[in-house]
Amino acid sequence: MQASVLYEVPGPRTRRRYQLFGVLAAAVLAGLGWYVYDALASNGQFDPAMWAPFEYTTVQQRILDGVRDTLTAFGLAALFSLLWGALLATGRLSDHRWLRWPATALIEFFRAMSLLVMIFALYQAVFSAQPMYALVLGLTLYNGAVQAEIIRSGIQAVPRGQHEAAYALGLRKSQVMLTILLPQAVRSMLPAMIGQLVVTLKDTSLGFLITYTELLYIGKLIANNTSTPHGYPYIPVIMVIAPIYILLCLALTALARWIESRGRRGSNRRTPAAA
Repeated sequence: MQASVLYEVPGPRTRRRYQLFGVLAAAVLAGLGWYVYDALASNGQFDPAMWAPFEYTTVQQRILDGVRDTLTAFGLAALFSLLWGALLATGRLSDHRWLRWPATALIEFFRAMSLLVMIFALYQAVFSAQPMYALVLGLTLYNGAVQAEIIRSGIQAVPRGQHEAAYALGLRKSQVMLTILLPQAVRSMLPAMIGQLVVTLKDTSLGFLITYTELLYIGKLIANNTSTPHGYPYIPVIMVIAPIYILLCLALTALARWIESRGRRGSNRRTPAAA
């Protein structure tokens, strides 16, 4: 095995040092895990009475309803934020000042605005009877502004010669954007867009503060309505709900990787030349 010029292969002493550090890190993590487990167990968080509510069908159905409402808010916010982001990015890339300046101002304003404040203000001022609308609109405005910057940077990353050649062929600006720039930019900006969609999925938990019946709010209701000798089962509820959020984010990430791999395979295909 040949060593790389930029990388020096560690010797026996260095490898033993790395192994020692790995063992020490594992011991520290194991000790921390045991400390957390002991603290929870001493407070009765693993008592069977704390976990009994999850055996009831009604509680399980409420959790499923919370997952459904979470995915509903996420689906709407994801769709509208991508559309809103594409619109803002198009405006910011425009050659006309009357269109570019307002689009830039909107992007900077919604990116700087606190998402929690925006959702709460929309709920109190407009959508007090429909908390889902306040949550979806707030997520759309904020994440759309972030997606606009991702789309703009992806389009600007396409080599300049691409659109210059398209203009030389007589294509209009809209045709250049839709048929030349966007298809090439999607491959580079897809990971960042999916990463922002994962953030959007996690931010649906802010609906908890405006009484929208998403997963975290359902967990709070379950914990508040269950009394045990050791108190209310907030920790067990968190231990049930947190893995659901993690699984949803992992599923979205896996979907993004699948889409990216299909796009890569499609770009690698070559059409044989005609005889």
